[in-house]
Amino acid sequence: MADSIYTIPINEIFEPKKGCPICAIRDTLEQRCVEYIMGAAMMEPDVRIETNRLGFCKDHLGMMLAQRNRLSLALTLQTHLDEIRKNVLNGKREMFHKGGKAKSISKINSTCYVCNKIDGALAELLDTMFRLYERDEDFKALYGEQEALCLPHYELVCSLAPEKLSKKFLTSFLEDSTRLVTDYINTLYEDVSHFCKMFDYRNTGPEADWKNAKDSIERTAWFLTSYHPK
Repeated sequence: MADSIYTIPINEIFEPKKGCPICAIRDTLEQRCVEYIMGAAMMEPDVRIETNRLGFCKDHLGMMLAQRNRLSLALTLQTHLDEIRKNVLNGKREMFHKGGKAKSISKINSTCYVCNKIDGALAELLDTMFRLYERDEDFKALYGEQEALCLPHYELVCSLAPEKLSKKFLTSFLEDSTRLVTDYINTLYEDVSHFCKMFDYRNTGPEADWKNAKDSIERTAWFLTSYHPK
C-alpha cells in the first residue's frame, strides 16, 4: 500500500476536540485502507498476495461490502478462496491429524490484512503523537483539551507512554490522559443515571427533560469498546 494512505496530520485529528482522537485516527486509517483495497490496490500483485494469505476479519469484510463495489470484492475473494483451497485445505481429509493443516486453518481464521495494516500505521502515528507531546507546547496543550479518551485507547496510550516519553513528560501525559477519561466517565455516569430516572412515572409527559441522556447508552457502548454501535 502506498505510504500516502497512512499520512494523517496529527494536529488535524486533535484540533476538533471531539470524541477520542485515537478512535479518529483508527477510523480514518480503516476507511482509507478499505477504499484502497477496493480500488487501485485490487490489481497490485503485492497487495493481492497479502490479502490472499491473510484474508479479512468480519468487521473489515463488512466495511468492504458496504463499499458496494461487488466486482472488486468478488475478485479479491476469488483469489483468497483459491489460496485456502490449494494451500490450506489441499483436498486432504487428514487436516486435523498430526501436522500443520489445523494450524493453517486457525491462522487464516484469525488474521486480517486490514487489521495488520492499521496496527502498523497506528503504531507509527502514535509515535508521532508522543514526539509532538514532548517537543511542541501547543500540541501538549491541545492533547489536554480533548473531549475524551475511550477506555481501550486510554489503556493503549498509557501502556505505551513509559517507553515513548521521557520522565520529564511522562507524569503530565498520564495525568492528562487520566483526567480526560475521568471527566468523561463522570459525565457519562450522570447521563446514564438520568436516562434511568426518566422511566419513573413522575418524569413522564410533555414537560419531561431528558437533558443529554437520550444517547447515553450509545455513548457508553462507544466509551467501553472504542466503536460506535451500529
